[in-house]
Amino acid sequence: MHIRRPPLAAALSAALLATGTAPAHASGGGEPRPTREGSVGAAELLAKVTACRQISHGKYRTDEGALATVPVCGGNGVVFWKADMDIDCDGVRTTHCNETADPWFHDDTAFHRSDGRPLEAESLPYVVVPSASAIWDYAAAGIRGGGVVAVIHGDRVEYAAVGDTGPSEIIGEASYATAKALGINPDPATGGVDSGVTYILFKNSRVSPIESHSAAVALGEKLAKEFVAAD
Repeated sequence: MHIRRPPLAAALSAALLATGTAPAHASGGGEPRPTREGSVGAAELLAKVTACRQISHGKYRTDEGALATVPVCGGNGVVFWKADMDIDCDGVRTTHCNETADPWFHDDTAFHRSDGRPLEAESLPYVVVPSASAIWDYAAAGIRGGGVVAVIHGDRVEYAAVGDTGPSEIIGEASYATAKALGINPDPATGGVDSGVTYILFKNSRVSPIESHSAAVALGEKLAKEFVAAD
C-alpha cells in the first residue's frame, strides 16, 4: 500500500545515506547483505537506463495526491521506471508486518508461494507493480508474477521478484525486505524514500519458486550481465 512518508523520516533517511552511517541491513534471518548481489554494479545498470522510451499511455503518481510524473519505459528486454519507494508489508503476518505495525496491512499478496500461501514481505525481497489500467498493463508488456527485478538505490543493487500489485495510478513500492537490503528505512508507517530508486524488470522472466531469493539472485545476475553487455 502506498503512503506519503513524513518529511522528518525522509530527511533522516537521506541524511544517514549521505553520511554513510546507514546501518548494514539484513533480510528475515539477519544475515548482512552486500551493497550489490553479484558482479553487476549499480553504475553499470543505471548507464543502460539513462534514456526513456515511454511505453505507458501516460504517467504515474508516486503517492496519492502527487502529480503524475513517472513514465514506464522499455527496450532491450526490460521495462523500467525511476520513482520513490513506499513499503509493502502485506502477506504473511510477522513481527514487523502486521495490523499493529502497518495501518494498511492486508494478509494477502497478488502472487503466492509455491505452496499457495501469500508472500512474506519481511523476509522476501519483492516489488509491487501497478494494477492493469489504461495507463499500462504489466502482463501485456511481458511482466508476470515472479518476474525478476533489479532494484537500485545509491550504489546498492538488490534482486527481487514481482510479488504484488498496487493502485492502478501509483508506482514505486517494494517489500519490507527489499527496502531493508537497500539501506532504506523499512518501517511500513514511516519508512521508504521519496526518490532515487530505479526498478529494472526483466521481461518474460520468472523466479522459480517465487519465494526463493537465491533463485532471484541467480536469474537476476544472469539477465543483468546480458543486459549490460547488449548494444
